[in-house]
Amino acid sequence: MALSTTDQLAALQRHTRRLEATADSLEDVSGPSLCPGWTRGHVLAHLARNAEALARVARAAVEGTGEAMYPSDEARDAEVEEGAHRDARTQAADLRASDQIVARALAALGPEHAEYRLERTPGGRLVPAGRLPFMRLREVVLHHLDLDAGFGLADVEPDLVEDLLLEEVTRLRACDPPPDVTIRTTEGEQWSVGLGSVEVTGDRVGVLGWLARGVTEGVSGSPLPRLPEGR
Repeated sequence: MALSTTDQLAALQRHTRRLEATADSLEDVSGPSLCPGWTRGHVLAHLARNAEALARVARAAVEGTGEAMYPSDEARDAEVEEGAHRDARTQAADLRASDQIVARALAALGPEHAEYRLERTPGGRLVPAGRLPFMRLREVVLHHLDLDAGFGLADVEPDLVEDLLLEEVTRLRACDPPPDVTIRTTEGEQWSVGLGSVEVTGDRVGVLGWLARGVTEGVSGSPLPRLPEGR
């Protein structure tokens, strides 16, 4: 990754402030977001609960509490749905409070905790504690984009775009089965996924938008392969 953990935490602080400013500016969060089926309220509720979830597993790494991020996927979804219909001011205040919680928890992580394996759900996928700052940074940046309130990937620092792009390629390769695509950026990177039979080209921002959110305006390919859902 281009960003060290220290750089990730600094970027998280910057992007959290920008996200909070956007949340404060919203007068109505009942309209649609860029996440299919979710309103802006769903996005904000998810961001707040995700902050608390990451704080739980950060504490598990530091204090050995044994907590998972979420009791279950169903419980996670229910929390988001429960919080999605609150007014804009309540959503913004909840986001700000949860951001403070996760910031304190992530700041307590040290190099000695980096390889500690943490559960997303009990008995489920394990995540190393050293990835928690980047996981939160990814959530903040991409869901800020989902609010569709003036923030775009062109507003993201180039080194962070690079790291987010590498993450999306990794996720795509982990799909079962992965699509057959060769991805080229105008900055010179190339990745093959699956058989690599279809070529998709764009600059880093355009390719990131396509991989992360299915935005096709910044890429070219004939035809563009369909991206797997839930990657």
